[in-house]
Amino acid sequence: MKNTKDSQPLKPVVPNRSYLRKLIDKFKNTQNGKQSKKFIDREIFYGIICLSIVISLLLHDYKNGILSFLGSTILTSILLIFFYRDLRRYKPAYLKKKKMLILLGILIVFNLIVARIFEYIFYVFSRGLNLENPLLHYFGIPLAIGAVIVVMIFDFHTAIIFSLILSLLIGIWIKTSLFPLYVFITCLIAAFSLMRVKKRSDIINAGAYITLLTLISSLSILFILEEASISSAYFLLIFSLINGFTVSALCFLVLPALEKFFKVATPLSLIELLDIDHPLMKQLSLEAPGTYHHSMVVGSLAEAAAEVVGVNPLLAKVASYYHDIGKIRMPDYFVENQTGCVSKHEKLSPHLSSMIIISHVKDGVELANDFALPEILKDVIQQHHGTSLVTYFYQKAVKEQESPPSEVDYRYPGPKPQTKLAALIMLADAIEASARTLDEPTPARISNLIDKITKNIFLDGQLDDCEITLKDLIEIKKRFEYVLTGIFHRRIPYPETEKKEKKE
Repeated sequence: MKNTKDSQPLKPVVPNRSYLRKLIDKFKNTQNGKQSKKFIDREIFYGIICLSIVISLLLHDYKNGILSFLGSTILTSILLIFFYRDLRRYKPAYLKKKKMLILLGILIVFNLIVARIFEYIFYVFSRGLNLENPLLHYFGIPLAIGAVIVVMIFDFHTAIIFSLILSLLIGIWIKTSLFPLYVFITCLIAAFSLMRVKKRSDIINAGAYITLLTLISSLSILFILEEASISSAYFLLIFSLINGFTVSALCFLVLPALEKFFKVATPLSLIELLDIDHPLMKQLSLEAPGTYHHSMVVGSLAEAAAEVVGVNPLLAKVASYYHDIGKIRMPDYFVENQTGCVSKHEKLSPHLSSMIIISHVKDGVELANDFALPEILKDVIQQHHGTSLVTYFYQKAVKEQESPPSEVDYRYPGPKPQTKLAALIMLADAIEASARTLDEPTPARISNLIDKITKNIFLDGQLDDCEITLKDLIEIKKRFEYVLTGIFHRRIPYPETEKKEKKE
């Protein structure tokens, strides 16, 4: 007789393509969203028109008529629309918060107001000294102050576009063909010198660079115009020194006010938050030492992977340090802080336990408000779990209850990560917590764990609202593997030395 087991027809194995379908659907939705976008929103357009009128009032030569003012307004509007489209293409995260656009507009107006005030002062000064060349006093105007602030609050790309727009606007005001080139060079060197700012003395060094480049570029312009002389070089040196010193001084004065009013983070404020003597960090280390150590490791992971995905490493590290500060309120209910054998969750229902776990996000936002943390850190605290499921207590509820519980009751309130920074910290947080459960953390097991966690987060839709790509995820995985392999490295067991008894 034939074996009935062998005679059964083979069923085709259907591969699980849910991961691929999810990726295709996400791509289609992204493409459809791109096609439906307008060239410019109506609200933004009205704001650009109002800002253009204000800028034209600052640039207008009141000896001319209304047609000159109209022309300045039209050209300014075109430049600002170009600025907006560039931000929309390369830095869309800034468009999600209107206050960042308002801050950029304020910085343009502030830069032009400072330029007008110093131009009048230097004009009176040059008239008193009977300077022959009417162009000399323009080189003392601290035009780079806007680029310095933008590169510290926003990023280098935005600072370049800001410098380009500003130099073209100055060309409407100062009708000398080579002067916009001088403004662009000065702003660029200011942005370059503060691209990696780490301490306040870097601002003074930037002022020195501005002084040097102002002197060189202004002399070059006079050479081209064939108006250079020993006396003009002497006055150019004075104006260049004033220019560099004024940019540094204004930066020290204006930056703290902008940080406080707009609640933005600059490298200087981030370095202050990185101090372990900060009240929140000190409280976290004393009341929730397990969470504190977890945050340090997450900071190492996020910092290692930040630069390869276009995130500021310093910002990633600071955000990692503060992402779990809400656990200060009830530290004993989180496993990393539990010292005893009996968990406090054993006497609680799964739903109540999940509510306590989920509440650390809300508590973290409240603590961030109490200690006036920057908005970007509050966003990370709120988004680093997204709308993910508290799996342990949900599965516990499934086993204990007859009817299946609702997933909504066991999910974080969100929102999902809106930026690469929040997505990076979500991945680092989940992977670091899971890596501690490995019995033998070999490189192969660590790699498989990272793949599994990343895939689960992606399939759950937690990365749908941010701009992270598959290429970014591959780079993040490589950096996480390197750091975790170093943390969980193997050690050689040391042989115990036998104690020899002393003979009498």
